Amino acid sequence: MSEGYGAVGWNGFKRRYDLSIAGGAITYLVVFVAVTLLTRPADQPMAELQLLIRAFGSLSFLMLTLILCIGPLARFSPRFKPMLYNRRHLGVTTFFIALVHAIAVLIWYHGFGVIDPITSLFVSNPRYDSIAGFPFESLGALALAILFLMAATSHDFWNANLGPALWKALHMGVYLAYAALVGHVALGVIQFEKDPLYVTALGASVVTVTALHLAGAFASAQGKRSPAADGWLDAGPALEIPDTRAVILTPPEGERIAVFRDGLQVMAVSNVCRHQGGPLGEGRILDGCVTCPWHGFQYDPANGRSPPPFNERIATYQTRSADGRIWVNPQGNPPGTPVAPTLLPAAKADQQPPERQP
Repeated sequence: MSEGYGAVGWNGFKRRYDLSIAGGAITYLVVFVAVTLLTRPADQPMAELQLLIRAFGSLSFLMLTLILCIGPLARFSPRFKPMLYNRRHLGVTTFFIALVHAIAVLIWYHGFGVIDPITSLFVSNPRYDSIAGFPFESLGALALAILFLMAATSHDFWNANLGPALWKALHMGVYLAYAALVGHVALGVIQFEKDPLYVTALGASVVTVTALHLAGAFASAQGKRSPAADGWLDAGPALEIPDTRAVILTPPEGERIAVFRDGLQVMAVSNVCRHQGGPLGEGRILDGCVTCPWHGFQYDPANGRSPPPFNERIATYQTRSADGRIWVNPQGNPPGTPVAPTLLPAAKADQQPPERQP
């Protein structure tokens, strides 16, 4: 955790991650240009700047596709979680690559007229009432504006000042940006490009992103717990909760609940970190605090409060034990509300855990 703000909290992994992004992007651009030059029919010449427009445009679309796939992939395999935790770096890079594409477009297609290039971009094709002739450039501009907004507010400073809910809602705009880019490609290059690779790549992207998100939604629906007659949720046998780890409950309504076992105590808190919405239930208890796996934000599971001098708070939930199973009241308490932990029977008999400080 950190109370201040730095440009980037660099560490060895982040450096390797960013070098991988840069290396992958450069490799893609080189391969794209080389393959296009070698396979382009002689009767379909392409200027160098046009070639770069295609290369940077397709790369930004590919990277946005990858960004949207990381979330559901991380749900199915922990191998993708390091990519998830550092997804902002990929998003910012995607914006700058898309920006290069946009600048090249303005120069090549709108830089030699009598009106300024940006105005020309929006007025040169006024056929907004046509499907086939729709000015796809405006869709690309919309996507670029959203990517800029997301890149500009990706820093923790904006998350803290806008609030996690507004910040997350703002960054959900990535789906609108993706939809705009799909329209931009479908109504643009595919309308006149004869190479079937473009249609295939666009279709593969849409199918992959849609399928992964549907599979993730299905998995979440499968994990929903039906409450008992008194409304409480069954979290399963207490001793099957790994020590210092959690099981995650998905109630019929509301956000997920992380049920932690710390030795012979069981406590339940919101599964959503106040920092960037990270999955607290995928973290662990370190030094007595639930620790978010994304960026290390911590909360005392007994009251949902970050240790001083930090002031983040999350909701807590009442728990109880019956016949060796843990039950959770899905009605969350206001963030920061102290709740007595459930002591497992063995603890009550002869292993009373140390009392927590509020």
